[in-house]
Amino acid sequence: MNILFTKNLKKEYISEKLGSDISFETIEVIKIKSLPVKSFDLKDNSLIFTSANGVKSFFENGFKPDEDFTSKNYNKIYCVGEKTKRELRKNGFGTFKVLKNAETLLKFIIEKCSQQKFIHFCGNLALDVLDKKLPLQNIQYKKVVVYETEELNPTITEKYHAIVFFSPSGVRSFAKNNPLENTLLFSIGETTSKELKKFTDNKIFTSRKNNLEDLLKMLSANLSF
Repeated sequence: MNILFTKNLKKEYISEKLGSDISFETIEVIKIKSLPVKSFDLKDNSLIFTSANGVKSFFENGFKPDEDFTSKNYNKIYCVGEKTKRELRKNGFGTFKVLKNAETLLKFIIEKCSQQKFIHFCGNLALDVLDKKLPLQNIQYKKVVVYETEELNPTITEKYHAIVFFSPSGVRSFAKNNPLENTLLFSIGETTSKELKKFTDNKIFTSRKNNLEDLLKMLSANLSF
């Protein structure tokens, strides 16, 4: 059994979760570059982060949220995914709300937070779910691009029993030069699976919890044949 992960991961962790009888390789299919953005006053705004890379670039550019709950200008922080939440904690900040994906966040904002003003710190290839639909609800929204994603489009000659994907941009990068047929396809979440469906009719195994641990559990369960 041979698996390809379309992202560099800690190999010891993967081996521990999958067992020594499973062979695997990792490859980077996208490259991330932080962009210089002049920091500005965040007063009166709620902040949105939909990726850990957005968080990293936000702090690299010198932004600093006001996390004082008693402050009039306190910044509520909304994020997508546990990895994004962990990156915020690493920089000393908590979250007001953590949602599973951008669609879930959109629904929550429309139903619960329509009077707030939002700034979304993201990459150049971020899904347009929020910036297309929030303004239609008369919700103030601003997108600030703080990092760039380059699709590397590798060509893979080896055959794998399974390929594992972690983002829509990773799917596009891989699929440009490589077929997705005749292999098992695994995805970290619904958004990535949605992108995979544009390139194949194959069954896609999708992690329900949108994290690596759950993805590896699912992988292990479906490769035990």
